[in-house]
Amino acid sequence: MSAPVLGTRAVKLLVAGGFGVGKTTLVGAVSEIAPLRTEEMLSELGSGIDDLAGVEGKRTTTVALDFGRITITDDVVLYLFGTPGQQRFWFMWDELAAGALGAVVLGDTRRLDDCFPALDFFESRQIPAVLAVNCFDGAPGYPVEEVRAAVDLPTPVPIVLCDARSRASVKEVLATLLRYLIRLNTIADISASDAPTRGGVLVPGAGAQP
Repeated sequence: MSAPVLGTRAVKLLVAGGFGVGKTTLVGAVSEIAPLRTEEMLSELGSGIDDLAGVEGKRTTTVALDFGRITITDDVVLYLFGTPGQQRFWFMWDELAAGALGAVVLGDTRRLDDCFPALDFFESRQIPAVLAVNCFDGAPGYPVEEVRAAVDLPTPVPIVLCDARSRASVKEVLATLLRYLIRLNTIADISASDAPTRGGVLVPGAGAQP
């Protein structure tokens, strides 16, 4: 499933990470439309297959994708595709990655190793990705550089701490990714001169809007 061509200033981005890390929450927090979700209740069929360590209270799981949209300027729209986190649904990743220009890999400090498969996936397909650490209530907090050392990410790859429930926080994550893509010349620069902000949505490079 691909977004419209870049000539229309549409940018397809993926949101990936481990099971229960907050991908569905992140897409829903920032989407300006009612997000498309493909969640199903966890059942005994997944017992012994799905690793619920650290997310014992989770009752649903994404089985295909999450989809949301956010308008950046009058002629720039981001299309967000959230990937399923459980390993048995990873076969969806290749199809969802078609046409994607970048990705957010969501991590959790209680189980950072869960983000390795997503980081490796995007690196192998040369899709630029940033690591966003979802700061769960009660989870241990670490400085960005300690997280970088723990996951062994090279310095140019951005890492940002976030709250996937917060629209403002998620917008800053997306702004970080867009700035990274601009720096890599993956997409053309997007500045305030292109078009005014719409509804307080941030323009990359201009910082988060109140």
